[in-house]
Amino acid sequence: MPDGIAARTRRGPIGGTWWSQRFIAVLEGMGHGPRMSRGRTYARAGNVLELSVRPGEVAASVQGSRRKPYSVLLNINVYTPEQWERVARALAGSAEYAATLLDGRMPERIEDVFAACNLTFFPVRREFGTDCTCPDMMRPCKHVAAVCYILAELFDEDPFAMTAWRGRDRAKLLRRIEELRDEEAWQEADGRLQEPALAELVDHYWSCAARLPAPLPAAPPHTNPDATAAPVGAILDRLGPVGVEVEGRDVRDLLRPAYQALARRS
Repeated sequence: MPDGIAARTRRGPIGGTWWSQRFIAVLEGMGHGPRMSRGRTYARAGNVLELSVRPGEVAASVQGSRRKPYSVLLNINVYTPEQWERVARALAGSAEYAATLLDGRMPERIEDVFAACNLTFFPVRREFGTDCTCPDMMRPCKHVAAVCYILAELFDEDPFAMTAWRGRDRAKLLRRIEELRDEEAWQEADGRLQEPALAELVDHYWSCAARLPAPLPAAPPHTNPDATAAPVGAILDRLGPVGVEVEGRDVRDLLRPAYQALARRS
């Protein structure tokens, strides 16, 4: 058995996340079913010796029937900075998308985001190119298919390898999304009604917006002001029983001498 990168799944479909399974489904949907099946056997046998992802290209080495391994290339379109800016803004505009990406996962509707930007997330037939140094003239050959399956498991481990293949690595994409989210938060804060600074209120801080009531007329001369005044402790009588007693006496009775003393000092 070749000492290569063997697929982790020994039977059944390869790919443990929805995005890796979608990637394989897209390739199999291009009409390469039988070839993909043979490639799956190669992937599980560890025939893929090396694999690297860089913008626009996946390069791999696959052990075939000959002593010298075959070189395999998977090519895809790389998006421009302007196209990635549209994608980043669309992703940053959704708190759900941003949180999912920051959690290291791909949002389930990320294809819709790219489609809204007139782009595709997964490869399509017109842009997906493959090459292998094997003598098989049919493409994809089983070596190419094996690389696709190992690539799918790499996407399981690092979904941002998919964006790196399109030309935008994890750090740069997430940093831009966070910048856009921060800009949006500041714009929302600026748009809210702000409390005026204290320096702007000094001149009229103590002014009253409403008119004050007119003062009461002064008592007529030679009139005893106490004649019409409420009796001392009237507020206690108005209060009524409060249900609090101290040594058997109602608290109102205990407070009454204090009110009388205050009245004498006035």
